[in-house]
Amino acid sequence: MSPFSHMLYEIRMRHDMRQSELAGFMGFDQSYISALESGLKGPPAQDFVNRLCDALKLSEEEQRDVHEAADASERKLVLPADASRDAFLLCKDLREQISDLHPAEIRLIRDVLRLKRQCAEQHAEPIRRLRRRSREEVA
Repeated sequence: MSPFSHMLYEIRMRHDMRQSELAGFMGFDQSYISALESGLKGPPAQDFVNRLCDALKLSEEEQRDVHEAADASERKLVLPADASRDAFLLCKDLREQISDLHPAEIRLIRDVLRLKRQCAEQHAEPIRRLRRRSREEVA
């Protein structure tokens, strides 16, 4: 189940709505809501997400979470034209093996990807240099 599928179901349950009620409230077919929740459809268009947020009067935090879930549910990966050969090969390996990866392997790959961000955050702090003491200060 994609992050958006899970979130849509959770939001609908919190609002105590059936799929048909939500669909009618938003102006969509019930079958579309069902396909989104089951993951048969990829993430919805921005218009759907905005209409969902407006229709259910979601808080700013909930709206941010819904938008993030929709973004995280994107199934396609587009590489920049100037991506390295290794980046293309990494994507090929992931395409071929993603369905067979163990959850621990997925966590490990995600941890490695987060490592770059953590290193960048650590280096963002200015490095303090120690001042050498003069001979007079040492004595």
